[in-house]
Amino acid sequence: MSFHEMAITIRAVNRASGEFTKIAADAETLGAKIKAAGTKFAGFGAASVAVAHLGHQFGMLTTEQTRWLSSLGSAITALGMFMRTSTGVAVAQKVYAGACWIATAAQNALNISYATFLALTGVGIAVIVAAAAAMWHFSSQMNAATTSVKGYNATVSEMPMHTRNIRRAGEEELRRRGIE
Repeated sequence: MSFHEMAITIRAVNRASGEFTKIAADAETLGAKIKAAGTKFAGFGAASVAVAHLGHQFGMLTTEQTRWLSSLGSAITALGMFMRTSTGVAVAQKVYAGACWIATAAQNALNISYATFLALTGVGIAVIVAAAAAMWHFSSQMNAATTSVKGYNATVSEMPMHTRNIRRAGEEELRRRGIE
């Protein structure tokens, strides 16, 4: 590897490392947001368990309702605690990446359908313009043909019946007998 090739390689790594730094910062920010959301989930779950037991103690909830609400609160607390772990953050980031992929696919599908609509609209307009041009050309040709036929008919009507200068022998007799 020459010095020039190494210099190009080093520049490429240096330019790319800034982007990798941005991606790492975005991932850390997303991880912090996920952990904060996990804390809120855990707090909400713990609060719902406490509310369920207080409701049961004051007689507003039955034992069955208390168990159901406590179980739901415990599940929410467990989910919140899981989201605070590194595995939970990784899973949440994978789910987020999947949701972004689906959103991107949907946007691309919409873009393709919009482009197809525009293309078909453009083709439709082009077909209408081409048909109008063809009809105009055809009508102008028909007008020219009609004018030509009228001119020919006018000229023929003005010419004498026998306009040929060269006559065959015996032609006059055939005409007198009515054979033409």
